[in-house]
Amino acid sequence: MSENNVIIFDTTLRDGEQAPGCSMNVQEKIEVARALERLRVDVMEAGFPASSPGDLESVRTIAGIVKDSSVAGLSRALEKDIDAAREALSSAAAPPRIHLFLATSPIHLEYKLKMTPEAMLERAVSAVRYAKKFCSDIEFSAEDASRSNLDFVATVFSAVIAAGATTINFPDTTGYAMPDEFARMVKYVREHTNGIENARFSVHAHNDLGLGVANSLAAIGAGTDQVECTINGIGERAGNASLEEIVMALNVRQDHWRRRTSIDTTHIYPVSRLVCAVTGVKVQPNKAIVGENAFAHEAGIHQHGVLVNRATYEIMTPESVGITKSEMVLGKHSGKHAFVDRLTQLGLAVDENAMDSIFAQFKLLADTKKTVSDRDIEALVIGTSRAIPETWKLERWVTNAGSSVSATSAIRLEGSDGGMRETVHFGNGCIDAAFSAINDIIGKDVTMEMFELGSISGDSDAQGEAMVKIAYNGKHWNGRGISTNIVESAIKAYVAAINAMEADVNK
Repeated sequence: MSENNVIIFDTTLRDGEQAPGCSMNVQEKIEVARALERLRVDVMEAGFPASSPGDLESVRTIAGIVKDSSVAGLSRALEKDIDAAREALSSAAAPPRIHLFLATSPIHLEYKLKMTPEAMLERAVSAVRYAKKFCSDIEFSAEDASRSNLDFVATVFSAVIAAGATTINFPDTTGYAMPDEFARMVKYVREHTNGIENARFSVHAHNDLGLGVANSLAAIGAGTDQVECTINGIGERAGNASLEEIVMALNVRQDHWRRRTSIDTTHIYPVSRLVCAVTGVKVQPNKAIVGENAFAHEAGIHQHGVLVNRATYEIMTPESVGITKSEMVLGKHSGKHAFVDRLTQLGLAVDENAMDSIFAQFKLLADTKKTVSDRDIEALVIGTSRAIPETWKLERWVTNAGSSVSATSAIRLEGSDGGMRETVHFGNGCIDAAFSAINDIIGKDVTMEMFELGSISGDSDAQGEAMVKIAYNGKHWNGRGISTNIVESAIKAYVAAINAMEADVNK
């Protein structure tokens, strides 16, 4: 890698997933990991193996299939955590990384760790030495570094590099730093760390004050080798620094930064949409780079300028981030070759075994709609490509509502045993009644935590897109459904969430 390159360490699957409501099952994590590999991230942090058997298994599975990116597992500075990370990464297809962390700030040392600085330093060095026995690539993070004594951080970094750490990470864990301040911190610690020439310097910025990207860029200007970030900026509390914003800031302003990344930017939009789909968390319309309005122009003056020359109001092209502007219209007469070609243009990867099924669903949709938009295709592929077992299958539904009658829904589901279950429920509207009927059929009091309904595209025959989040026994699952009927899309989303729950409970 060129010394001008910035290493992109993506932690969507670990720190991003820790955001409330952003949990993913193993199959969803695999799908996102494959998309991150196509995006060409240098390192992807796949999880925290010691946190649960499920996380260990997902890290193990991802490490075994990802070949073009390094897969990292997070670990506390404890031997039992390191052993879990070692187990998860033991069969990695590409050279893996163990990512150790231990706090250095006075408030964390006193109240969370109840350790003296001397004890913290001793444990950090011991953990790095132990991890180095099993993995050549070791990253050490000084949690809450931006609120720590910088000389102490430099001392810790010097010691862990001597013990074998190959990357040292300076996190702004609470999103407290200001950009100019963060740049000075990075510069100071780099200059005062012995052996810094033998390790990469990394930063990990949070977005509590909306400065995650600004701080990451400031750190790059101060000489950082690696930035840690997430797709769509998801993460704990207000989130992490947004990968797409950092990468495109470097790309668009090469004249300023003169630093590059290995990212294939044409995959940015597809992976952003995938993360939205699997987490059930949409980005706001005005989100930079990937928001629905990022390349939209409504004001007359702006529209005129763009029609004359797009560069008047656009500093990058939609195509550069994977938003295609295709002239080919797909409909019921389109063949499989055209469909596959459009998938390639959209950056959507479909397993050959699933292609026939997805193409058949496309043809059914095309019979319902006059033309099928790119968003329709994207929704179809993302909605059907994940192999979550169908414990329950929607067989039929009927709703009834009006100003003088109570809303009712009759739902019929087919169980995995082939048996049919059907019931009718009243509710505060057809969708509420349908969800109650499904709960009755499966025999579980599932709680609805989030329900969103929108359209895939803006045309009059647009598909409805529903996203739901359910809770049961303290755990959460997402579901997504699409249909040209908005009630059916909602029911499909609820059944998808139920299936995700059943798969998790029964595994």
